Amino acid sequence: MSLPDPTSAVITWTIGDQILTARWRSENGWLPPKRTVTADDTMTADTAYRLASEGVGLIWQGDFQNARQLLQALGRRVAGRRVKYAEMPYPQRFHQVRLARAQRARTLGMLLLPFEPHHALKLRRAPDVTQACTEAYGDQDTGCVSPMTELLGVISAHEWRKKGVEVPALGGRIHAHYGVFAPVRAEYLDLVMRAPLPGLDLAFDIGTGTGVLAALLAKKGIRRVIATDISPRALTCARQNIEQLGMAGQITLEQTDLFPAGRAKLLICNPPWLPGRPASTLEQAVYDLDQRMLTGFLRGACDHLSPGGQAWLILSDLAEHLGLRTREDLLAAFDEAGLHVLERLETRPVHPKSQDAEDPLADARRAEVTSLWILVAH
Repeated sequence: MSLPDPTSAVITWTIGDQILTARWRSENGWLPPKRTVTADDTMTADTAYRLASEGVGLIWQGDFQNARQLLQALGRRVAGRRVKYAEMPYPQRFHQVRLARAQRARTLGMLLLPFEPHHALKLRRAPDVTQACTEAYGDQDTGCVSPMTELLGVISAHEWRKKGVEVPALGGRIHAHYGVFAPVRAEYLDLVMRAPLPGLDLAFDIGTGTGVLAALLAKKGIRRVIATDISPRALTCARQNIEQLGMAGQITLEQTDLFPAGRAKLLICNPPWLPGRPASTLEQAVYDLDQRMLTGFLRGACDHLSPGGQAWLILSDLAEHLGLRTREDLLAAFDEAGLHVLERLETRPVHPKSQDAEDPLADARRAEVTSLWILVAH
């Protein structure tokens, strides 16, 4: 039996004697709640929390800013449920933390906003979110209902897109679109800039995302880079960044799964670092189901390397500290793919979560090392 498709789902609610129906929208892939009630400024946080915990959707009819305050109150109540994660071994601790975060997201995701056509919000004191939503979803000529948490993510992505991320090695900024992973951890970019190139004619950037690695390779002097991605969102994002950096003459974008046709002197890939099932399309840059992208890159490398070429794999060892993969497994995957390690450059990332005493995974994050594995064919 096939599961319902959340992209074609509708949601129904009642105001007075009127039954209303709208298209359901959720980038997280959630199905609409089976039961809904209308909610406004008179609803208490305790009542909202009880209903949301039971899976009841709260169709908001009140003031937008009050809805934000209610969402914060729901978050405090969810955070009040303490679990002694430190007593759990890995990977059990990781799975329990991820489960708790998913449950928190689902509870907070029960606060729902009704949108008019073209992403208009008719709530009191609601901001104009038309541009942010159009960037994320394209124009919509019908109304919909969507979790407020997802709208806040869209607004945040819009601000990141406008501001961009400064990449000193490029002498410019990279602007990540909604749903495309932003290169906020500059340490792996520094590894790429440190590594000597095996040649300057042609490189393949596998899973280009924002296009930042393709741009770095072009900056380092590679005359032609073919950058691939399976995601139309990513390719649109990469194209904009490459054009803004003035590199469209050096970089070709191609929508394909992993490799383009042919061989190159350099292959580079920064796959999702954690084995696991993405809970949404937005998690696909973090979680690699069955390590499909990692193993696909390794197994295809020899067939796409020119003689004397190198495959560069950018990978954190966080999965090893979380008990999700062993170093022995990784080295065995290299060997099975017909590759051996020529060199490994490494760096210790600096990120706030490793210093966050409230993060139950902070000890693993403090031990993390990010590596650029330089691999060659046997």
